[in-house]
Amino acid sequence: MNNDSSDVPDVAIIGGSGFYTFLDEPRHIKVDTPYGPPSAPVAVGKLQNDGRTVAFLPRHGSGHEYPAHRVNYQANMWALRSLGVRQVLAPTAVGGLQQSLGPGSLVVPDQLVDRTAGRVQTYFDQGACHVSFADPYCPRLRSELVAGLADGGEAADDGGTMVVIEGPRFSTRAESLWYAQQGWSVVNMTGHPEAVLARELELCYATVALVTDLDAGVGPEQAVSQAEVFRVFEEHTDRLKAALRRVVAALSTSRSCGCPAALDGMDLPVQLP
Repeated sequence: MNNDSSDVPDVAIIGGSGFYTFLDEPRHIKVDTPYGPPSAPVAVGKLQNDGRTVAFLPRHGSGHEYPAHRVNYQANMWALRSLGVRQVLAPTAVGGLQQSLGPGSLVVPDQLVDRTAGRVQTYFDQGACHVSFADPYCPRLRSELVAGLADGGEAADDGGTMVVIEGPRFSTRAESLWYAQQGWSVVNMTGHPEAVLARELELCYATVALVTDLDAGVGPEQAVSQAEVFRVFEEHTDRLKAALRRVVAALSTSRSCGCPAALDGMDLPVQLP
């Protein structure tokens, strides 16, 4: 990339299942990281409606090569920051855990429960570097995301808890019922460690969750299938892309939140890009 600041993407979209492209005529940048290659070369280009430079990375690879438990989350987030990204919007497919959250619903969660196992969830393997994660999503970016969706006529639940499971299997009925009984809103497989790695890189991060199905324990007649999840997400992908383009175009360039200072006072074992 050249030194023109207008070519530096300050915001990125990470696409989930079925969401493999976002920009019309991007250039694709291969990025080397200390953690290996990201899921795909990062696409960088401008939004037609306002000329803003944006980065896009398909979380699972350009052809869904990587299941959720094999995504190189460390490399993905590092690659985006190294290109200049400081704000990340992460759309994702989820199962609804409440009857009110049926297929097609949008949720902008404000809390996360980690039920994964064995995933690398930090850049800091030495010293005392304990980031605050009480509020896993940037509150400013969340607010702008909710407002931007509403301005485009997309009603989203403002708040809720996303529980992240290891996968690649879906939940049993007993697990799903337990999650629902806790009052949690949605379930997916990719929201962690992506969110905490973003915090460790002092990135603003928020997600918009598209409900593709009612999870297995919510209705006894339901059973989640991959085919149905992919079908529903594909049905709403264009809607989600259009909404995110509007949100990104209106997104603030200043970060009046605590994310840029998440590591203040810490002696880091790695040098951030």
